[in-house]
Amino acid sequence: MKTKYWLVKSEPFKYSWEKFNEDGRTFWDGVRNYQARNNLKEMREGDLVLFYHSNEGKNVVGIAKVVKEFYQDPTTDDTNWVVVDLVPFESLKNPVTLEQIKAEESLKDISLVRQGRLSVMPLKAAEFDKILQMGS
Repeated sequence: MKTKYWLVKSEPFKYSWEKFNEDGRTFWDGVRNYQARNNLKEMREGDLVLFYHSNEGKNVVGIAKVVKEFYQDPTTDDTNWVVVDLVPFESLKNPVTLEQIKAEESLKDISLVRQGRLSVMPLKAAEFDKILQMGS
């Protein structure tokens, strides 16, 4: 199965990259948007995920890896909502800002630019690689 690429957003004051690295593993909860939920359901073990700080910072700060595919969100009884388990994989040498992403022609169609409120989104391999290149 081919690796897929994703981007997830978290407000640093709620759950930061630093806290994620301290924890070493987390389930990605709190998703209450059907499109974002459907994206979680598409994630497979081994997929790579860019970790984006939203609201404060507004930048991609690291790469996570999916280690457990979707299951019922343990923070709610509503069976509509799911989580996946992620582990931190690597920090970017230089965080990539939303401004840099918006200024990059090859990234103009990514959901981060087009659907600003979406919290879990797919990326094409070339888009993922471009953001990594920008952060190295």
